[in-house]
Amino acid sequence: MKTLQNLIGGTWEGSRGDAFHPVVNPATEEVVASCPSGSPEDVRLAVDAAVRAQPAWAALPVAERVGRLSRWADTIAAHAGELAEIECREMGKPVALGRAFIGGAAQGLKVAAAEALDYAFEETIPGPDGSSTTIVRNPLGATAVIVPWNFPVPMILGALGPLLASGNTVVLKPSERSPMSAVRLMELTDLPPGVVNLVLGDARAGAPLTADERIGLVHFTGSVEAGRKVGAQTGARLRRSILELGGKDPAIVDAGVDPKATAAAVAFGAFANSGQICTSMERVYVHRDVAEEFIEALVEAAATYTLGDGHDAGTVLGPLVDRRQRDLVVRHVTDAVERGATIRAGGFVPEGKGFFYPATVLTDLDDSMLVMTEETFGPIAPVIVVSSFEEALERAGASRFGLAATVYTADPAHMAAARRLPAGVVWVNQWQGGGPERLYEPAGDSGMGATGSRAAYDAATRPTSIHTAP
Repeated sequence: MKTLQNLIGGTWEGSRGDAFHPVVNPATEEVVASCPSGSPEDVRLAVDAAVRAQPAWAALPVAERVGRLSRWADTIAAHAGELAEIECREMGKPVALGRAFIGGAAQGLKVAAAEALDYAFEETIPGPDGSSTTIVRNPLGATAVIVPWNFPVPMILGALGPLLASGNTVVLKPSERSPMSAVRLMELTDLPPGVVNLVLGDARAGAPLTADERIGLVHFTGSVEAGRKVGAQTGARLRRSILELGGKDPAIVDAGVDPKATAAAVAFGAFANSGQICTSMERVYVHRDVAEEFIEALVEAAATYTLGDGHDAGTVLGPLVDRRQRDLVVRHVTDAVERGATIRAGGFVPEGKGFFYPATVLTDLDDSMLVMTEETFGPIAPVIVVSSFEEALERAGASRFGLAATVYTADPAHMAAARRLPAGVVWVNQWQGGGPERLYEPAGDSGMGATGSRAAYDAATRPTSIHTAP
């Protein structure tokens, strides 16, 4: 069993704290690593290293920073299979799924970094009297990236590109539930020492990191409860934060769509990665005209999501990350059933080792049940039949969350109406669609701070206007 270490200023070091916790393979319940629980001293040293390294990194030409990041992305892509194997061991994701997402994230890092080549870090605007105003966008300095356990490598890469390409340095804290892939990711980098530092731990590392006065921005992805604490800390010290928090994303299935094809798409949106995706479809509103055929097809699709260890080629659905997460899923399903819901597929805890839960379809629900109001983060597709597209829009939008939403419709007017949904991203007829130019900001309790493409560069820099008289 390996004891994981921090990466501080280019050197691998043991934690200054004396507490450790086990990293458990959720498919076998075997301990696969020992992870530091973190300490303020670990954080202080990591921020020291980031602050020291930042001026020299920012002084490099933009093209050189982009080139370094692009080469790192190529290395990551070449090791996508290895990283996916590690993610499987630490949080259960099937290797094939992990490899696909890591490969896409490596390409995304290249694309995001390359946007720096066209970003206006300096722009001069002439005045009518011969004066000029030059707008210079400078990096913020040392920044922090805190990521969750469900997509450790892709989440890290998605945040790092604009921050590093803009000339910032980073202190990275992965989830204590899936730290091994982050460690290997840092072993694969050849960026200058201190440009990216890795500090491991739980809140004992996270809290002092977000409270450090020298951190100019915190990019946090995680729960609403933790996000509120991060926002309070950064707000109290007048620093920026980008918060991507929980979701309870709706999917609307309109009359006139192919119910079988749409059911297959919704099954993937609800069950992929065992439902442990921030933008998983967690509420499904289906028009009564297609409801019967859609539900039947969704139940059939659920049966194809075979449970097993993600290292096995035949596995489609791996385990949930740990017992705590499975207990939450069970609680949501139990609450729904006790209040009148019907289990159409799944809905039970399998025997044997591992934190498995099958693809589950629920009907006969109402919008007050836990499975319709709170983030479940499990392979559950709760389906409510509606009488009109307008009713579906209204019920889909009546949530405190607003991360993303998906609409399946063949009606052009309904496609246009989908933009009324209060969400950071709205997908029409294709879940997870869109390219690197996408900009978004979560709505409601799902977070704050616009990001993506140029918005990520705006967040990673601070503009200064320099007015020069003639």
